[in-house]
Amino acid sequence: MKKRAAILAAATRLFLQDGFERVNMDQIAAAAGVSKLTVYSHFGDKDRLFTEAVRAHCEQGMPDRLFQPRPALPLRRHLMEIGNAFFAMVMTPEAIAGFRTLCSPQAVGSGLPLLAWDAGPRRMQEAFVELLERRIAAGELEIADPALAAAHFFTLLKGEPHAQAVLGVCCDPRAPTPKAHVTSVVDLFLRAYGKD
Repeated sequence: MKKRAAILAAATRLFLQDGFERVNMDQIAAAAGVSKLTVYSHFGDKDRLFTEAVRAHCEQGMPDRLFQPRPALPLRRHLMEIGNAFFAMVMTPEAIAGFRTLCSPQAVGSGLPLLAWDAGPRRMQEAFVELLERRIAAGELEIADPALAAAHFFTLLKGEPHAQAVLGVCCDPRAPTPKAHVTSVVDLFLRAYGKD
């Protein structure tokens, strides 16, 4: 387990520092202090290693406990918790670098973007859909298509701030704080789907 964690940490660091295409398995093995065979035995190939880095980042930033049933927790507060965690996660340098990698000409057309999507975003959206379905059943939300509503929620959360970060554009100093941004998204979501 320690070797796996060391490999994952070394790979993540090198992917961020040098970019996915410029990193090879020999470099990752050396940085982790293990043999190349050990890297392959744990992860198979570089694409899978990148995918596991995505999964680990998402699980750390958006742990399963965020989506667990907590009927006593007010819906708005639950959405704020998830929204704040998601926004903080996607705005990290690691997430921005990973997003750029997945949009690169080398990655587009390969299987890497789909692997990464399945490892992180799909897991979160499915967990959020289950949460929405529980809240619908409790009479707190009215949503015809929970999967579409989940997509709306996470897309709105990324919004302009994430696009600016990916492009390296300086943000407008008048832009809302992260907390204000998340609050506005939650308010909009509840206006669209909440039941009074």
